[in-house]
Amino acid sequence: MIKVFILDDHQVIIEGIRALLQDEKDIEWMGSARTPEEMMTFLKRVQPDIILLDVNLPQKSGLVLCREIKEQYPAVEVIGLSTSDQPSVIRKMQENGASGYLLKDAGKQEIIAALHEVSRGRVFVSFSVAEVLKKRRPIEDLPTLTRREKEVLELIAEGLTNQEIAARLFLTATTIDSHRSNMLTKFNAKNTAALIKIAVSNHLI
Repeated sequence: MIKVFILDDHQVIIEGIRALLQDEKDIEWMGSARTPEEMMTFLKRVQPDIILLDVNLPQKSGLVLCREIKEQYPAVEVIGLSTSDQPSVIRKMQENGASGYLLKDAGKQEIIAALHEVSRGRVFVSFSVAEVLKKRRPIEDLPTLTRREKEVLELIAEGLTNQEIAARLFLTATTIDSHRSNMLTKFNAKNTAALIKIAVSNHLI
């Protein structure tokens, strides 16, 4: 029996998926939540086999929540549920521990297939998501980041200033600014935001 729980801030999504799964003899509906707090309270009492997790929650990013779930309850599998087919979002969910990714327009058979695959310890990516990932593979001739540049870029992406990054890495702010400028030149990026977008979309951070 596959025990399933869903977190989504839209009740219509919860009810829709529940209706699709209610007649499946090997799937048990354990419950639902509309906020991360409700879900975490539930998980303290009992853990499902799989959580269908809305990636775009208003209270907290599903990307962050996925990592927290896997850190606290490693035996619980997570399948991302989203309207977004952005490769960077899909890959980030996978990096944070998700075993599957479904678009919200997925049909009954696709949802059931995902639950069965993930319950067997496999990774499930829907056909439409797989096509997106295939079409938007990382550019092979991108410049290579040094270890230090990657460290700096990851901290920039977290929103830290040059001074904060310098303190974290025990370097000077001038050195950090130099690394930033070098990476902008390497990737032909107009600004830091463009640099981060290139790095994330090409799976460099």
